[in-house]
Amino acid sequence: MEKKVFSYEGNEVEVSWDQKRCIHAEECVHGLPDVFNPDQRPWIQPGEASTDELTDVIERCPTGALQYELKNSEENEEPPEQNVITIEKDGPIYIHGNVVIHDMDDNVVLKDTRVAMCRCGASENKPLCDNSHIEAGFEADTSYNVERLRTQPVEGKGGELSIKLFDNAPFLVQGNYDLVGEDTGSETCSKKMSFCRCGGSNTKPFCDGTHKKIGFVSN
Repeated sequence: MEKKVFSYEGNEVEVSWDQKRCIHAEECVHGLPDVFNPDQRPWIQPGEASTDELTDVIERCPTGALQYELKNSEENEEPPEQNVITIEKDGPIYIHGNVVIHDMDDNVVLKDTRVAMCRCGASENKPLCDNSHIEAGFEADTSYNVERLRTQPVEGKGGELSIKLFDNAPFLVQGNYDLVGEDTGSETCSKKMSFCRCGGSNTKPFCDGTHKKIGFVSN
């Protein structure tokens, strides 16, 4: 997982942008076009924008490419009360919550409140999405099998959402979360689930073992 981070000074807020995580969701451009303007250089100019305006728009960035640091406060972005996993049609899986991503040896790879996980298998910045699904022509709807999530009772709300990356295999989600897909709706669950990241599963967004058949390589 690569980083390429740029920083931009405002009067009250320092804004950072990780180019490697940006997939141009454009929440920032639509939210504060005077600050986030791809046609100006630098393209981010916090200037005198208010703290509330900046932080609100930055927290809408679904990939976590945009972050902020308050100059006169120790406050940081707080995760939502409930973790939310959203399936994007023909695209990534967005996760908003108290997210901690681990590797096979339980080393922490990333801690954040907003991430976009690749599910097409083509990203050059795995496990994160880099928009490779567009060139790859990846197609997948947002439906999921609700009954698979209901085999384990809901254990609570919020808390840490652990994402474990298996080499050449799916990522495992453990914790309390809402799974959201436009085609199926929202389901609150606590079931430990393996999510496909090779792009080939017939039970998307869940893994069905196809990664073994197609020789998926996660690195």
